[in-house]
Amino acid sequence: MYKAKNKEQLEFERIIFRAIKRRKHTQKGLRKALRQQLQYIRRDIHHIEALIQRGAVLEGLTRQQYRNLLVVGEVYRQQKQMYDENKNSIADRIVNISQPHVRPIVRGKAQALVEFGAKIFLSRINGYHILDAISWDNINESTLLIEQIKRYKQRMGYYPEAVLADKIYRTGENLRFCKEHNIRLSGPRLGRPVNDNSYSDKQEQADRAQRNAIEGSFGTGKRRYGLGRIMMKLKETNETSISLIILVMNLEKRLKLLLSLLYK
Repeated sequence: MYKAKNKEQLEFERIIFRAIKRRKHTQKGLRKALRQQLQYIRRDIHHIEALIQRGAVLEGLTRQQYRNLLVVGEVYRQQKQMYDENKNSIADRIVNISQPHVRPIVRGKAQALVEFGAKIFLSRINGYHILDAISWDNINESTLLIEQIKRYKQRMGYYPEAVLADKIYRTGENLRFCKEHNIRLSGPRLGRPVNDNSYSDKQEQADRAQRNAIEGSFGTGKRRYGLGRIMMKLKETNETSISLIILVMNLEKRLKLLLSLLYK
């Protein structure tokens, strides 16, 4: 049975359609569209609060409906704050109601300027991968390097001889920590290039070759094991899927070693 749309719904759709189809978006037009959308959401939230004051209970909602109600309230708060302060960003910004834990991560790549998903922090030891941390926030990876090194110390009983990482990890704090514990952090020294024989070309090539193997493991995990196509909705199931994929990668590495011993 078709239900006719009321006047407010038609007006709302007209505003959204006009804002989307316009080729050139002016600041005034965008703020007008945002203000009207926020007003509609605020009106609906006030209706729900009025029903609760009259005796309505939320126990009749399903778990997903109650969760979406809380998420929508937080989305409205964030968008209203950005509108009032005339900003385009806010901490812990929600971009998906069904997955409020997902954050936009600006990568600057040609195929995708912005990516959505979890950041995983792996350590590769003797060909095996250890999942150190999973983060859904757009954080700087270099801030977790010291914690990863300390976890290595807890697992192995000693600090590693060298840490092969990207240039982003070569911060002053990380370099000082590695120097205090006699750990070689791969890469040239910071600052202007000088004639420094402490980091030879051969050592740099060897570190780069091992580093390429680590980067290759990420590509293998995405192409072969589905690490780049996690389709779960919940945060917990996403993290479980990632952990299981890393486990399967390690098991296949172990299987290859066992088969090589059998052939020999």
